[in-house]
Amino acid sequence: MTQPVAVITGAANGIGRYTARRLAGSQRVSLLDLDGDGAQRVASELPGAVWAQCDITEPEAVEAAVEQVIAECGRIDVCISNAGVASLGALRLLDADVVAAQVNVNLIGNWRFIRACLPHVVERRGYVLGVASLAAILGSPGLGAYSASKAGLEQLLNVLRMEVRHLGVGVGVAYFSWIDTDMVRGTGRHHPGFAAMRAGLRGPLGRTLPAGDAADAIVRGVRERRRRVTAPGFVATFHRARGLMSELVEREGARRGAEADRYTAEMVAQRGAFAAGLRPDEPASAAAARSVGRQEAAITSGQAPDEQ
Repeated sequence: MTQPVAVITGAANGIGRYTARRLAGSQRVSLLDLDGDGAQRVASELPGAVWAQCDITEPEAVEAAVEQVIAECGRIDVCISNAGVASLGALRLLDADVVAAQVNVNLIGNWRFIRACLPHVVERRGYVLGVASLAAILGSPGLGAYSASKAGLEQLLNVLRMEVRHLGVGVGVAYFSWIDTDMVRGTGRHHPGFAAMRAGLRGPLGRTLPAGDAADAIVRGVRERRRRVTAPGFVATFHRARGLMSELVEREGARRGAEADRYTAEMVAQRGAFAAGLRPDEPASAAAARSVGRQEAAITSGQAPDEQ
């Protein structure tokens, strides 16, 4: 019997890499990533795995990658849309293109990939999982653009679930808190002020979960075709009580608004109102910048926008 095929974006590192490893025993995995060499390295460790370089902000790249998966595997049963990027900073101080770049990856790019996979998933009566975030439930100062992009992805998937249920397709949304990934670690290096704010978080909100735990949650979600995938456990409670929790978090966040303003102003003075919002050492940030017509050099060099 032919193994089902799971396609995973953002599969070269972090949650995507661990998920591919966990699924490799029950699925034939296909690893897609902006870092093609990284995807190839991970695929070489897994039996029957295939890989493709894929920038989800580029329509042609997405179509080519999905076509390659079909050519090599013949089917797609599970679509896991995990690729993403995080921008940071107080919204009023950042260039408007920071929000556009964020949305182009986390919302539009993820949807572009899911939509390309859907005809094949429908044929297999399969399953789609999009990785949102706890930030889709509860926003926080300094994470406005990120929260908006993840909340948009959440609602898009909630509607998609209703639209494809009659076709036998399941759709899930993953909500994770802080996960030990390059993206989370990198935000601390790029935004020391944000790292200091995060260090002040109390209780479970201040914990960082191993990437493997998030991957385990995804594997359970795939196996059980869950509507909701969460990690750590308190995130599920937040989801159920999101109305009440949002009021509590807003009161706490209001006390941190001035702090977010201060560290963002410092970053803008150093790097400009666009580069301040994105990591300078992350290829995904460069792809996000290109998606709104900004030069990659504006991120990698730290130049202000008027120096481009």
